Amino acid sequence: MQIDELKKYISENAIRWSAHCLERMQERDISRADVKKCALEGEIIEDYPDDFPHPSCLIFGYTINDKIIHVVAGSDGKYIYIITAYFPNTIKFEKDLKTRRK
Repeated sequence: MQIDELKKYISENAIRWSAHCLERMQERDISRADVKKCALEGEIIEDYPDDFPHPSCLIFGYTINDKIIHVVAGSDGKYIYIITAYFPNTIKFEKDLKTRRK
């Protein structure tokens, strides 16, 4: 998955939000603007080409308030699907919050 492809869908507002994702975002105090900023300015740190029903990836970026955020997103070639968004921690990731602990 290419970040430029995802940026294109965000800029065209070709975004699909699941109800589950929106509920989790609300619980975590993450806005749609935070997710969009992350996808537009962030970087892909993990790629999941075999995910079902669409290939997906993990994006590292920042919220509108400059907090580090992770967004999992997929694409079917027409839309970006926001799967989840969360604030990473050092329990699952190294100090850089980009490298997954083994």
